Amino acid sequence: MTIVFYKPYQVLSQFTREAAHHQCLADYLDVPKTVYPIGRLDYDSEGLLLLSDQAGLNAELLHPEQHISKVYYVQIEGDITDQAIKQLREGVSITLPNKKKYQTQACRVKKITEPKLPERNPPIRVRANIPDSWISIEIKEGKNRQVRKMCAAVGFPVLRLVRVQMGSYQLHNLQPGKFRQVD
Repeated sequence: MTIVFYKPYQVLSQFTREAAHHQCLADYLDVPKTVYPIGRLDYDSEGLLLLSDQAGLNAELLHPEQHISKVYYVQIEGDITDQAIKQLREGVSITLPNKKKYQTQACRVKKITEPKLPERNPPIRVRANIPDSWISIEIKEGKNRQVRKMCAAVGFPVLRLVRVQMGSYQLHNLQPGKFRQVD
């Protein structure tokens, strides 16, 4: 069994709560205990989360040697510049949780028009005098909070981060908290 799930904003990518006020996958999915998340999405990120009982799928999709693409739509604060996009494409230095510096791999980045996504709850705060813009970023690695750190490294903080694709699996028109079983 493999499930494509639209993980809502502020939901843990696990079946157990870390605190009483947290929402977790158990609030949305009633699946056998053998079904587990493939990778993670941060608490403050949303979008495609795969779950499966297929033991080899985790390694197939997440092992660095597999080079599986993950595509994100990212709303950033400010009107992103061509220079910032170039820097992101070439790779930037970020700090990992162990405080070590890491140079991200080259990736695909492009400025996009605002994608058709479900409204986020709660909504993004709007600041009238500060514009925002959207990019699509495709990476083949998955360090802790990598996309957020990459955008911050080039001076454009992330307002909203939505994973829309992982390998051949896509979010399509799922709504937050909804899922579909796939082959």
